[in-house]
Amino acid sequence: MGISKGDITLRAKEALDNATQILVRTTGTESFKSLGQYQVQSLDYVFEKSRNFDTLNKNLASAVLQASKTSDVCYCVDGAVCEDEACKIILKKHKDCEVLESVSKASHAYNTSRLESRGVVCVSAYSVDEIKTCRSAVVYDLDCDYVAGKVKERLSYIFGEESYCLFIRGESAKKIRIYEIDRQKIYDGTCAVAVEEVEFLKKERFDFADLEYMVKLLRAPGGCPWDRVQTSQTIKGNMIEEAYELVDAIERDDAYDMEEETGDVMLQTAFHSVMQEEKGEFTAGDALTRVVKKLIFRHSHIFGGDNASSESEALGVWEKNKRKEKGQDTFGESLLAVPKNFPACMYAQKIQKRASKSGMDFLSAVSASERLGDEVAELLNALIEGDKEAVRDEAGDVLFSAVNTCRLAGVDCEEALRASADKFVKRFVKCEELIIADGKDITDLNELELDVYWERAKNALKAD
Repeated sequence: MGISKGDITLRAKEALDNATQILVRTTGTESFKSLGQYQVQSLDYVFEKSRNFDTLNKNLASAVLQASKTSDVCYCVDGAVCEDEACKIILKKHKDCEVLESVSKASHAYNTSRLESRGVVCVSAYSVDEIKTCRSAVVYDLDCDYVAGKVKERLSYIFGEESYCLFIRGESAKKIRIYEIDRQKIYDGTCAVAVEEVEFLKKERFDFADLEYMVKLLRAPGGCPWDRVQTSQTIKGNMIEEAYELVDAIERDDAYDMEEETGDVMLQTAFHSVMQEEKGEFTAGDALTRVVKKLIFRHSHIFGGDNASSESEALGVWEKNKRKEKGQDTFGESLLAVPKNFPACMYAQKIQKRASKSGMDFLSAVSASERLGDEVAELLNALIEGDKEAVRDEAGDVLFSAVNTCRLAGVDCEEALRASADKFVKRFVKCEELIIADGKDITDLNELELDVYWERAKNALKAD
């Protein structure tokens, strides 16, 4: 029936003139006035008995299909057939139905709003969560404040709640902020919202595509001289630095800094994907596609035929699929695949963990600690003998054994060592404060005197 009175096409009028039975979705629209000369049966009663939107559409489709068993039916809906969910159900079951379209809710809203964008995403308010990032959008079916609230949330995420949009009702449109979408006085089937993004530098919200676009602007002729000359090799260290800064924010439980550092990590990701795209290697879309496919494949206990009822079983499925994905037929191959530029503690713990899956491991942390004692004794002998090469070798064995002991005790070695280093820093600072408070210079004290102040510093920190 379209949106307004008179939207019905000549073909639709001909169908109505020859119809045996005419059903109309609802009488509560302006377009219903086009049917004044016909005898129709309203399905308004279906709205009253339906609990939600999905149930409503199923009930409407059922009523039409039931009526079609006794005679040919001409079913009239407001807007366009392609926008009506009940019609989709009917057409799926009866592909021989004839469709006579009219003015859609989306096109009416688009024309009323006078959007300048051509690539407009049009969707019902009841499906607004399906909208991904886009340049402009038309959302129709804002028939109640609850649905308007859902539309506000989604459009705020994409465009920013302070951005302007047009709220359309019937033939009128007014400019409001997105956060005002669910604050209007009246909602009905003619209500819609149209929004399009402003020029790049004035946008309220940005997505990953915008981040890539920014990197491309900076690397384009006339862009930033520094950004233009960078390569993946020259900025590879930045990724490590940004990742560490993010972890630091996580450990401090600082959500504000986590937001910033997460963005910085994403910037490095965008930088590398843009530079690889310039070389014709891959795009950000390729990388994202690969990681999503990887998640699907490795979570075969969710998306495939494997089963996992516990965390350990889930990890087992993950590792099995990972080896299969990487073509690793032996445990040795999985050890060789561990990146050698990991921090030494992390590298040692990772290869020990992978080796343990083959069964080559100590029985417990206690048995591992016994080996640690042996390695310490060997290091002591090397030190006594003054063999620098042996000292280096035995020192490495001590550290490796210490990692083994910690791993089997359930301790993350990287975190444990960092915590001990932080503890040392705090004690050292406190020790020096005590020494200075006594009018002394730390460099003038002997070992015994330093031990006294060290114990005082430990006790003072415990008291705090």
